[in-house]
Amino acid sequence: MNLFNPDSELKRIGDGLVGRTLPRSEWTHAAHFAAAFWLMSKSNCDPFVEMPTLIRTYNEATGTANTDTGGYHATITIASLRVTRGWLNAHRHCELHVALNTLLASEYGRSEWLLKYWSKAVLFSVAARRSWVEPDLRTLPF
Repeated sequence: MNLFNPDSELKRIGDGLVGRTLPRSEWTHAAHFAAAFWLMSKSNCDPFVEMPTLIRTYNEATGTANTDTGGYHATITIASLRVTRGWLNAHRHCELHVALNTLLASEYGRSEWLLKYWSKAVLFSVAARRSWVEPDLRTLPF
């Protein structure tokens, strides 16, 4: 699976998130990881600090309300960033888009990967949407 090629495609998605110009139809599971990879590749950026605000403002700009039942989800975002950081550390010899494509071909490429670590009740709770909630099924690998 080669969804992204070259690295400039990740930059386009990251820039679109930051500028709130990425078409809503392109804000997919893969695009979330692409933006995270792009942000982590920037030396002047802390994605754990910046990504929550970027996603919230992007959602608002594209007509998605950030509520207790929709929009930004803190636990999913932080879990995905932890996986991204671990994946990039393990694949630092690769070009960014190659590392991303490898991740997307793994279990993390499927949006249901989180349900291996969290029960649906915990993951989709209001508490997990608002802030980080530890996995209740098993520890994250990264």
